[in-house]
Amino acid sequence: MASTSTDFKTSINDYLEGLPAPVFSRLYQKPATCLAIFRLLPSLAKQFVMSTLYNDAPVEAASFDAWVEPGSKGRQNSAMDKLKRMQIYKEYKGEVTMNPAFRTNFRIALTGGGDHKSFGVPCSTADKNAVTVGFLDSHATEQWEMILHFMVNTLMDRMPGDGVVRLLQKSGLMEGNPQRRETMSITNAGFQFLLQDVNAQIWALLLQYLTVAEELEMDPVEVLHFLFMLGSLELGQDYSTDFLTPTQRIMLEDLRDYGVVYQRKSTSRRFYPTRLATTLTAHAGQWKRPAAGLQGALSAKLDPGSQSGFIVLETNYKVYAYTNSPLQIAVLRLFASLKARFPNMVTGIITRESVLEALKNGINADQIIQYLTTHAHSQMRRQQPLIPPTVVDQIRLWELDKNRIRANEGWLWHDFASTNDYEFVLKYAKDLGVVLWENATKRSFYVSDAGNASIKAFISRNRKKD
Repeated sequence: MASTSTDFKTSINDYLEGLPAPVFSRLYQKPATCLAIFRLLPSLAKQFVMSTLYNDAPVEAASFDAWVEPGSKGRQNSAMDKLKRMQIYKEYKGEVTMNPAFRTNFRIALTGGGDHKSFGVPCSTADKNAVTVGFLDSHATEQWEMILHFMVNTLMDRMPGDGVVRLLQKSGLMEGNPQRRETMSITNAGFQFLLQDVNAQIWALLLQYLTVAEELEMDPVEVLHFLFMLGSLELGQDYSTDFLTPTQRIMLEDLRDYGVVYQRKSTSRRFYPTRLATTLTAHAGQWKRPAAGLQGALSAKLDPGSQSGFIVLETNYKVYAYTNSPLQIAVLRLFASLKARFPNMVTGIITRESVLEALKNGINADQIIQYLTTHAHSQMRRQQPLIPPTVVDQIRLWELDKNRIRANEGWLWHDFASTNDYEFVLKYAKDLGVVLWENATKRSFYVSDAGNASIKAFISRNRKKD
């Protein structure tokens, strides 16, 4: 799978499209939510919305054909389908109408006015402990990377909160007992999570948070309103908590653990959105390569060109990683055996044992190859194919070897006195369906642990008859 937010099955678009019409009716009561959902639309769908926003009358469906080039019918149909799934457009008898709640509140979002407070309420007094944008970026980096470090079992001075750990387990990104953190380990889905852009990672956890919130009988519409509001706030501005609902106050406390917001202390009546919050409805392409650490993306002010590959892989399986990022090194250690570390580089080798260990932890061969490709050094990008074919083939062969071998607990029966005895007992075991392996030449067979007692009893009964 490619490392884009659209590939992650819990993307915000997938979630929204599955909501019933009554929920959309409530969502579209807030201008900030209307603006956020508009930002998530494809470009052609945005054009259709802006072209019909101030036309209160229904629009002939055929009119949309004139707004696109003849060869773009596929894009047109895709855009219209998207708008219908998001309950923005409804088509009836050849006429298209816009959702009236969306129309009204999206106009307010664009022109201002009203007392809806859906874009947050800036604090009216100066903060005696005001923070800078640089501080907020550092805070977001520290909190989010702490979560990613925990996923790859990096030794840390600080650990994520209990709520974060439970969410990682519930979302399937890690497995084990959240109450015994030493048992927690990354899953196949967790490694794929590391390959996503930061925006997709944030939404993946927030949507799982939304599921948990529904189980706790928190209003999902209020939760979504707050998340979309955060996406519309201004970085560096402090906002008042006085106008938040009880549900949103609970959320604020939880979102501090993710680095989405900053509060100096839990009783503070003001909060600051971090860059993780203000880009919730940004285009996914603005965030790249999360395993490189958020610091690069944050310090580059979301400039995707500022990040470059760091891995050089040779045909002899040796790896040279030009990085000093603990997170990058920890991810590499999941599938490579690291040999030496220098101030700006680590060296290692991909071995059968290191790949089998990764496979045991739920990481598959394609994900390893994808990671190496995504983070390949610019020097490697001059060659075709990008990754040495011998390495790619060998990683896949190791996976095939691992999948071909199955481990089953059981019992080996052998040393039968005669072929007749062997075949007599073997037939009984086969009738029970407990035979896992047999070798007629050696008069041996292997049975499951559950079936062994029955075979022992069978042999005992027949000995008594003799």
